[in-house]
Amino acid sequence: MLIAKNGKELHLLPEMSNRHGLIAGSSGSGKTITLRVMAENFSKIGVPVFMADIKGDLTGMNTPGNVTPAIQERVASMKLKDFSFEGFPTHNWDVFGEEGDELKVSMQKLTPLLLGRLLNLSDVQTESLAQIFKITQDYSEKYAERSTLEINTIEDLTTTVSQIINFSGDLEARYGKISKQSYTSIQRSTLMLEQNGKDVLFSSKPFDIRRFMQTENGRGVINIFKAQKLYDTPTVYSTFLLWMIAELYRVLPECGDLPKPKMVFFFDEAHLLFDGAPKILVDNIARLVRLIRSKGVGIIFCTQTPSSISNNVLSQLSNRVIHSMRAYTPKEQKAVRTLAQTFRQKEKSNLEDTIMSLKIGEAIISFLDSDGAPCFAKKALIIPPKSRIA
Repeated sequence: MLIAKNGKELHLLPEMSNRHGLIAGSSGSGKTITLRVMAENFSKIGVPVFMADIKGDLTGMNTPGNVTPAIQERVASMKLKDFSFEGFPTHNWDVFGEEGDELKVSMQKLTPLLLGRLLNLSDVQTESLAQIFKITQDYSEKYAERSTLEINTIEDLTTTVSQIINFSGDLEARYGKISKQSYTSIQRSTLMLEQNGKDVLFSSKPFDIRRFMQTENGRGVINIFKAQKLYDTPTVYSTFLLWMIAELYRVLPECGDLPKPKMVFFFDEAHLLFDGAPKILVDNIARLVRLIRSKGVGIIFCTQTPSSISNNVLSQLSNRVIHSMRAYTPKEQKAVRTLAQTFRQKEKSNLEDTIMSLKIGEAIISFLDSDGAPCFAKKALIIPPKSRIA
């Protein structure tokens, strides 16, 4: 898949795409264009894509692009042969159901760890939440013929918490101490979540993540998550996207390395995933990223500052595109220096200065070769997208 040129063509190999990737750079440096070019390439070879649209930049991907002087100049200077504009199959999704099909989750599928982060619970309270989910699961399995007990919505959770408190004396023999203080704190947190309008994520009819895995006429569908409104609450946005990745891992069978991935998931504004996240959640994210490649899923993290991503995750992002990064303070310069040292580079190459002097549309690129080894870092121009830039 042709992504960039520096005289020579630089290709992202489909069979190496489940080794994950990183797109980084300061605001306005060209990250969104790179993201679009990658998504178009995956769609063209029949790989479904998921990407969040937090600024409206992805509108128009289903429509052929327009000829502009800038694109004409780029195509000519890069000597791109047979370049033609084209649209790609897209499907819009929206938590609010306003700009696309409704996309929601049940509380129970969100898992106690993610729900605890969303509710801003302490470690002890999150353990109590896990206890609630365990009791609910056991009850549902034991009395499946007579009743089904599920925690899908905030109302379900508050009702279940009240019932467990009422029968705590009978339950403690099996499930250990039931902290009424923690349980009431969980109820208060869910009430605040509802009052703040963040309960919009939840439904008794949760979304089947396998609906992302669609093709049209041999091309992968580009699933665009309309997140402009949801992005106003960053914790909700990042938690919801992390649930999607975890759900893909849960439902997809093991498949090992494939000629091309089953799906590629772009995680834009990836730093939000780690802001204020407890260590246990960060460790779970790193584990999930490591294991999901065996399900045939590639994840590409997009962020302004790679240093905001956990090192345990960053070390697993093998295909890298780094756009210009501004570094005016000693701390910022140190971050760029550290990033430059993670690339395979030739002797006497000053990658640190190159990263800080890149122009819009230029990037330092290192993809994996067919043996799984990182190529030498190269400065290159990203090819123009073929779909319409709104």
